Amino acid sequence: MPNLTDIPGISQIWTRTKGDPRIKIAILDGAADLARSCFQGAKFSQFKPYWSEDIELNEEYYYYLNLYLDFNKQQKDKKDDPDHDKEEAKKEREAFFAPFPPAIRQRIELSSHATHISSTILGQHGTPAPGIAPLCTALNIPISFANDDFISPINLTHAINTAWQWGANIIHIAACHPTQTGVAPDLFARAVKQCQDNNMLIVAPGGNDKGECWCIPSILPGVITVGAMRDDGQPFKFSNYGGEYQNKGVMANGENILGAQPGTEEPIREKGTSCAAPIVTGISALLMSMQLQRGEQPNAEAVREAILNSAIPCNPEEVEEPERCLLGKLNIPGAFQLLTGEKLEPHLQPLSYQGVQQPHPQPLSYQGVQQPHLQPLSYQGVQQPHPQPLSYQGVQQPHPQPLSYQERGVGISRSQVEPGNATLEALPLTISSGRALETVFPAGDWEREQRSEITQGVTPSAASKLVYALGTIGYDFGNEARRDSFKQLMPAVNMDGAIIPANPYDSRQMVNYLSENPAEAKPLIWTLNQELTPIYALEPVSGFAADIYETLIAMLEGQIQPEDSDDFVERVSIPARLTDRTVELFSGQVVPVITLTNTRGMYGWKVNSLVDMAMQTVITEGTAPAQEIAMRKALTSFLNRVYFDLQNLGQFAKDRALNFSVTNAFQAASSFSQAISTGMQLDSIEVEKSPFCRINSDCWDVKLKFFDPENGRRAKKVYLFTIDVSDRIPVTLGQVRSWSVRK
Repeated sequence: MPNLTDIPGISQIWTRTKGDPRIKIAILDGAADLARSCFQGAKFSQFKPYWSEDIELNEEYYYYLNLYLDFNKQQKDKKDDPDHDKEEAKKEREAFFAPFPPAIRQRIELSSHATHISSTILGQHGTPAPGIAPLCTALNIPISFANDDFISPINLTHAINTAWQWGANIIHIAACHPTQTGVAPDLFARAVKQCQDNNMLIVAPGGNDKGECWCIPSILPGVITVGAMRDDGQPFKFSNYGGEYQNKGVMANGENILGAQPGTEEPIREKGTSCAAPIVTGISALLMSMQLQRGEQPNAEAVREAILNSAIPCNPEEVEEPERCLLGKLNIPGAFQLLTGEKLEPHLQPLSYQGVQQPHPQPLSYQGVQQPHLQPLSYQGVQQPHPQPLSYQGVQQPHPQPLSYQERGVGISRSQVEPGNATLEALPLTISSGRALETVFPAGDWEREQRSEITQGVTPSAASKLVYALGTIGYDFGNEARRDSFKQLMPAVNMDGAIIPANPYDSRQMVNYLSENPAEAKPLIWTLNQELTPIYALEPVSGFAADIYETLIAMLEGQIQPEDSDDFVERVSIPARLTDRTVELFSGQVVPVITLTNTRGMYGWKVNSLVDMAMQTVITEGTAPAQEIAMRKALTSFLNRVYFDLQNLGQFAKDRALNFSVTNAFQAASSFSQAISTGMQLDSIEVEKSPFCRINSDCWDVKLKFFDPENGRRAKKVYLFTIDVSDRIPVTLGQVRSWSVRK
């Protein structure tokens, strides 16, 4: 593939858009080299993962990197030789790498991989490695720095959760974990599903295992699988196929793809499904940018279906094994037409390979306003600002105020999609665990302005600064000095006649001390935890701060009570507002700060006690004991399912509605009483945007679907109640509604 412009449709779509800074792309790969010229002027930063340690990039590393670059250049010259022997080249490669320290070799290979695909997606035009969507915003999240951990499900889960927290619209996952079953580890599968439920598009390579093989995550439902084809349009023999790939995969150009290398400005041409996948990611970003340009909200499912439904099947007369083509070849004009209802007309001005475009009669950008580029964010330190801020068309203008957009309905085929309503919001540049994002800007007002600019992305689903989260209460000291100050001030403890120093980590001792000295609650960092992991730092504010601290102490005291005690607290609910600040805990973990303005909505409960109270509202004298037991068991299962299987950060509107549904379990109890009385059991829990809502509200329908385990032909029963999450404390609207649906 000589140029990206030779891919049909790219030149034409570039006359419409080269990306929108509000579209966020998370690139899950190795650590890309952001110092390359193709990233200068790009809105591209890098996250420093807390789950993997990097090696020291010292003189030894750069010595081996230079050897690697020289070797690549020699190999390129040999590939041009018609007598070049591939097996001999493979032996030469292994012999070349033999003296490399393993950690350095792995670091170089992963960095090379990430730098190449990142440039394909985001490379600035007019540089040696131009990309497809140069004006979009991107975050490189290294999965690992060593090959042994690159396909680790734990690392992948951490990385995709980071992308979700950042608010990515598109997640590009370069990893390919071979699988024979197509079943992913539950933790990772749930993380992927959470992203998809929140309107995020996931793209992954199908793998280069040379046959009917599959990979995680590309095999997972809803993920766009990308196979590789040669320059002549034939599928590569090494490109995986078969199974679910045939229903959810497209072929893209995967030969001679030009991309950047770490440590040099000389680009390199590579091949493979890893080189084909970023082409689909880049096109997806352009299609989402077009949605913004049309005044719509980015819709991941609409883009995914447009790409899949427009794919051009391989002709059996031209392709020996057409099944290797999956659904077909990437069709940019077809996807554009399915998504917009318009034909992708030929470009008005010729585009050169370096991406230089002649002036257009009118600058092409959303609302006619061209957004400035941020400076690239260095992994190792501060990247100095460019003397002249670069922008597409060379026009620098202020960013408009956040606007509201129209959101496309989910799922399209060949027809126009009806718009709905949605709101532009921005997620903070923080994660629920680990270090803060490595957003390194020059200090001062410019930093704050540019940081604000980069967070003006269009979030992938309904999100606001409101938080309604569930978990348990904890506390942290932040540093050794503060911990030791508590140790000095807390009284010694009498243990079986022996006087021992106070232990500030002992919750019982801390509760006793704070009960006597309530003012000491403020120096602590109070946290909300899920599964022993802090997800937020709690900051009481306003005139009710003292009452809030008192409530936190009471909740902490309830958590240390025996489980059979009436005062035992198993779960708490925290209504709050998200800030743009973070705090570093004693462990080095960085968590976002949420503010609490009063005690309304702060509840602590034990599951069994909550079930007892809910049951009192539905149990009557005529309720049979067996029916009561079944109802109690079903309601307990429902609560625990939300606590564990569906646990979330409570930031998205649908998550706040779900969390409130288990806090206010009485409506759920009425649903269970009706269903259990007819012999049915809970099948699924769904949360959907309500089509009906009062003015200035944000309403979501919680659907509980029941089935008959003894009669598979019986219709399922759906019970629905609506929750308005527009305020800090959600409220329920109307009565429980129910109907039957076909199985």
